[in-house]
Amino acid sequence: MTRPNRGAEFPPPVLISTTGDLAALCARLRGETFVTVDTEFMRERTYWPELCVVQLGGTDEVAVVDAMAPGLDLAPLGELLADQAVMKVFHAARQDIEIFVLRYGDVPRPLFDTQVAAMVAGFGDQVGYDSLVASLTGGQIDKAHRFSDWAARPLSPAQIAYAAADVTHLRRVYEKLTARLEKDGRLEWVGEEMALLADPATYRPDPELMWERLRPRTGNRRMLAVLRAIAAWREREAQRSNIPRQRMLKDEALLEIAATAPDSPEALARARGVTDGFARGKTGASLLAAIAEARALPDSELPEAPASRDGPRPSPALVSLLKVLLASKCEQHNVAAKLVANSEDIDRLALEDAPDLPALHGWRGEVFGADALALKAGQIALGVDGRKIKLIRS
Repeated sequence: MTRPNRGAEFPPPVLISTTGDLAALCARLRGETFVTVDTEFMRERTYWPELCVVQLGGTDEVAVVDAMAPGLDLAPLGELLADQAVMKVFHAARQDIEIFVLRYGDVPRPLFDTQVAAMVAGFGDQVGYDSLVASLTGGQIDKAHRFSDWAARPLSPAQIAYAAADVTHLRRVYEKLTARLEKDGRLEWVGEEMALLADPATYRPDPELMWERLRPRTGNRRMLAVLRAIAAWREREAQRSNIPRQRMLKDEALLEIAATAPDSPEALARARGVTDGFARGKTGASLLAAIAEARALPDSELPEAPASRDGPRPSPALVSLLKVLLASKCEQHNVAAKLVANSEDIDRLALEDAPDLPALHGWRGEVFGADALALKAGQIALGVDGRKIKLIRS
């Protein structure tokens, strides 16, 4: 087990369970240049994440905040997270930030995600925290308590030590990563990647767009209208009841209901995963009302069918060439390919003359985009030099 009290670099963690102690801690941390942040939460049985623990690491102290302590007011934490003078450092920040957006209404600012930074620095597409700690600091993370019941009280000494270790090691990871990125002139690249994480809209899914995640394989716009309506209904009902959307109604059931568009409790109950009690109750009635409303929409208000499946397809050979170029350029520049372009980007590059893609702009354009367009134009070819791909310019 990692022991945060080993040497001056690892101060012993302090458990915070009162508002006064939290306020004093946050006041001290607001004097820091940066603070490392992590959370432990439970979500298996709820739609909204249930915040259990917040870990905070400063230069000389590490604190584990019991977010479920009776009477604890987390307002001082919100003030720290909003302090523009203190960088908030996370690893794989998205779920942590979602919790804070829900609680405080905004993203911690400014913020830095070491997982994103590691991709920019050449550590692979999605490097794990333990691997990053080992590579940059030589430390080891014991993940034995990763799946602890963080809502159970009291917190055990082992849980507190585990939670504290994450933010302690994160300080050294941040310092080493930023030094490396600054030396390579890539800190600005990371700043561009932080823009999506720093947008509160990233953490507020639009119920009206949830149907698109189901990737329906149909061009029937009326069915898509029903699917859009019932996917939005499920999202709102899951939020209202605070249960996971899949426990409200599984994706397979939504797709079947959209295809059959039942107009009675009896017809609804025939869908897979729908009980007779559900279909005849208030929840079933509200679902049937959403279906009826979608069925009554005029043609002009029906959603368009996904365009990608029935439209022209890119040349598989050109797609393969562009993927080889992407891998080669990212290997050359020591940056994760996932950050530069994804499969959909490559397909659009192969199919369209001038697609508006991030891969063609900024640092991505320098690393890959300009050469991708040159390859399409026949201005460069790909060859092999020993064990590496090389560009042959005409």
